Amino acid sequence: MNIPEVGFNHTKTANNEIEVIELATLYQGKDSLTHNPTLPHLVDFHQIIHIEEGEGAHLIDFVNYPYQSGAFIFVQKNQVHAFDFSQKPQGKVLLFTQAFIDQALMNMRLPEFTPTHLEYAYQPVFIPDAATMSSSEKLLAEISKELIHQESNELIVMLLFSSLSLMLRRVMPENHHDKLNQSQLGKFNDFVALLAANFQRTRDATYYADQLHTTYKTLNQICKLATNQTAKQLIDAYTILEAKRRLVLHGMPTQQLAYELGFEDASNFVKYFKKHTLITPSRFQKQYQGS
Repeated sequence: MNIPEVGFNHTKTANNEIEVIELATLYQGKDSLTHNPTLPHLVDFHQIIHIEEGEGAHLIDFVNYPYQSGAFIFVQKNQVHAFDFSQKPQGKVLLFTQAFIDQALMNMRLPEFTPTHLEYAYQPVFIPDAATMSSSEKLLAEISKELIHQESNELIVMLLFSSLSLMLRRVMPENHHDKLNQSQLGKFNDFVALLAANFQRTRDATYYADQLHTTYKTLNQICKLATNQTAKQLIDAYTILEAKRRLVLHGMPTQQLAYELGFEDASNFVKYFKKHTLITPSRFQKQYQGS
């Protein structure tokens, strides 16, 4: 079964680029949704999920991340994820688009939403200390209240969102990209954008350094500061993640996928995939078929 791609519902939000929903409405109103939230689906927006009560495991890009009461779960745009409603968790989901982030960045200071999911030690679930938790829950409630206010003000929403983001960022486990200065961060984001556009053509790190008008050594330093990985490791991580998505999202045969990803033949691709995942592409695909 192919994985659905879920877009942001602007009709429901009256063209707002941000929304807060209760977790309970997702599992109580599953039938009215166009997709089943408990099955893998790809989102074209960001999400911050806060578990007020309950435990389970949230699937993000084919990895199950356990959570318990108090957890914040971060899902980035274009990630594949699935909710676990087996224990009927209580909490809220904050949904927001890249357009909202871009708008907010023009108006105030916000932490950058860099693609941290490529980091080897990526951890999208964490529980803040009690004081931060209390403040964060109040801010989430205030965002929710402001969005339905008769005279809702988008600047107030942005300020509340900015406060929530900065507060959570302050207590999150170490974020490597926080070590980057503005110039390095710009270069790193350009590298990821370039990678997204060209990974099917080449997996050569030197090519990307040349395109960014920098040296291979400098690009490696930036990547290590940002994600604790080399440029080559990041290219491989991106390629493997994209291969997994296409295997499951589109049910693509290995032969066709090898060709699409720029491999000389299917056997080379199978070796590459197995080296990085310890499993063959067809075996990986079968794990998600009919789920």
